[in-house]
Amino acid sequence: MISPTPLIDSSILDLGCRTEKHRGEETLKYNSLAPAALCFGEPTRFDLPNVSDPALFCRSNFASACGNQDAAQTVKFAKGTTTLAFKFQGGIIVSVDSRSTMGNYIASQTVKKVIEINPFLLGTMAGGAADCSFWERNLGMQCRLYELRNKKRISVAAASKLLANTMNSYRGYGLSMGTMITGWDETGPQLYYVDNDGTRLHGNLFSVGSGSMYAYGVLDTFYRDDLTVEEAIDLGKRAIYHATHRDAASGGINNLYHVTKSGWKKIHAIDANDMHYEFAEEKKNSMTS
Repeated sequence: MISPTPLIDSSILDLGCRTEKHRGEETLKYNSLAPAALCFGEPTRFDLPNVSDPALFCRSNFASACGNQDAAQTVKFAKGTTTLAFKFQGGIIVSVDSRSTMGNYIASQTVKKVIEINPFLLGTMAGGAADCSFWERNLGMQCRLYELRNKKRISVAAASKLLANTMNSYRGYGLSMGTMITGWDETGPQLYYVDNDGTRLHGNLFSVGSGSMYAYGVLDTFYRDDLTVEEAIDLGKRAIYHATHRDAASGGINNLYHVTKSGWKKIHAIDANDMHYEFAEEKKNSMTS
């Protein structure tokens, strides 16, 4: 019986240098101080799979599929998170968890899923952590360049459009992003949803991630436009707690921000376990009263 040839073998993982003869003297000069096993590529150049068509190989084996879909990719992207944001009469609340997962493996409990683009603009991360982090920081650079050129802050609508344009230009390349861009500009508080397909939606309330359905259950029940600041903060906190309680891929720390005319302010960073005991005690007291 002939054993099947593995799809990804050691030669393909010879990143950045197809074979020793293709490296050339210039590459060896840069890597002369490192062992041969650590020579992955040339400085300032992207490392590529050692195949004739790297782009086709990446699209075929590292494609990103949403929900229950399967792109027949070799590497399965099994992600999980819960992020939410909503507008109310006192500004905008942004509330997120901090757990990073890959399937059943919990990689981190302390991921910062709110990207502070500038003092008046925030972005959230859901999907691939590297994609979200890189492109939202790239958005921060574009927003700063806009300020320098035009001598004024960029609007939330324009910032979200820049990110949507970037995503549209990389559509079909396997990026995984479901972000919210929110902040305060000349028109007041604004909230947009942008994803890796280039979709851009304007709204008053969004939740993104594997635990978003649980968060929506709480938000749809208790959300009102005339919430006080204290009520809005409590709602953002409770929605994230219930998502972390029911969704195994969400958890860690609840980071909550409040955006006003003066800019954003971080309100708290509370462990989801502490919230569990807090709300359990509250439920117990309400049942006995």
